[in-house]
Amino acid sequence: MNVSNLDKLPGQDSMLIFHALARLGYEGLVIVSPTQPLASIGYFQDAEKEIDLDYCRNNGISVMRREVGGGATYLDENQIFYQVIWNSKNPRFPRKVQEIFEYLSAPPCATYREFGIKTSFRAENDIVTDKGQKIAGEGGGDIGDSMVFVGGILMDFDYVTMSRVLKVPDEKFRDKIYKSMEANLTTMKRELGVVPPRIEIKKVLIESFERILGHLEPIDIDSQTINKIKELEQWFMSDEFLHKKTPRIPQGVKIKEGIEILYGLYKAKGGLIRTAEEIENMKKIRDIVVSGDFNLFPKDALTEVEKDLKNKDFSRKAIEKSIEKTYGQKKIESPGVEPEDIARTITEAK
Repeated sequence: MNVSNLDKLPGQDSMLIFHALARLGYEGLVIVSPTQPLASIGYFQDAEKEIDLDYCRNNGISVMRREVGGGATYLDENQIFYQVIWNSKNPRFPRKVQEIFEYLSAPPCATYREFGIKTSFRAENDIVTDKGQKIAGEGGGDIGDSMVFVGGILMDFDYVTMSRVLKVPDEKFRDKIYKSMEANLTTMKRELGVVPPRIEIKKVLIESFERILGHLEPIDIDSQTINKIKELEQWFMSDEFLHKKTPRIPQGVKIKEGIEILYGLYKAKGGLIRTAEEIENMKKIRDIVVSGDFNLFPKDALTEVEKDLKNKDFSRKAIEKSIEKTYGQKKIESPGVEPEDIARTITEAK
């Protein structure tokens, strides 16, 4: 396996790199940071629900949907991304998604500990300090024949901008978000008083990954990778891809007599679940969109869950049975999000 120690790349390129390499069959580790800030949303999230798009547009902050799960976040040069890419059949890696997250969280945990910060993995996809504060969030996904796992070492963090980037109902709530992040999200700078040299952090991080992955051969990105990034950028930065999980039915619009538009929201162990539902006479599901900040594999199987729910009875039992069947047929794994959680979100929608 290889390691590409890339220092910094232009904003979205720091995320597009793993999307490109996965499509090219690369196996190994990428270490990179963005030169310009950007906001990133998880593959299953509704951009309009999660991000203040007007604020980002007015302040020159790019917004990008990534092909891995997890939540909306603000990314800048104060974070060192670690991106692991491997063929899904590679026997070196665990087969179960939950085991993959814990297995690949060991190196960043070891890196933090090397600099004097006691950390551990917290299911489903966080790294926390011994005080319970989050110091890294992680996500994963399948891209073609590859699997990817991504996270970031937080050297420092811009709490103010993050609180502005997120979509909130009002400014009072934004202040709550800011205070909550300050209390529950920490960084190397806050824990140590200073930020260790970037080059030292990256060195320790690579060495920590080598302990579980074996020797990683250093390589640079080539012209093929650069061309693939440019090719992907057109689609990944398009409005169509950004808004792919935005419900087709706008809130408050009455379609026709007997049709209700309902919106569900439920916090499962593995993340927030949102639904937008078109229900006929409160008896049949005519259309549905499921979104959220969870992780789900294979990523495109959520579309099958939605498709199989159409025309099903609007009852908890029928909905849960349908989802369980699709999960079994498509071999879906969604750590911390069970079929019953999705069914609950749907039936408790208002």
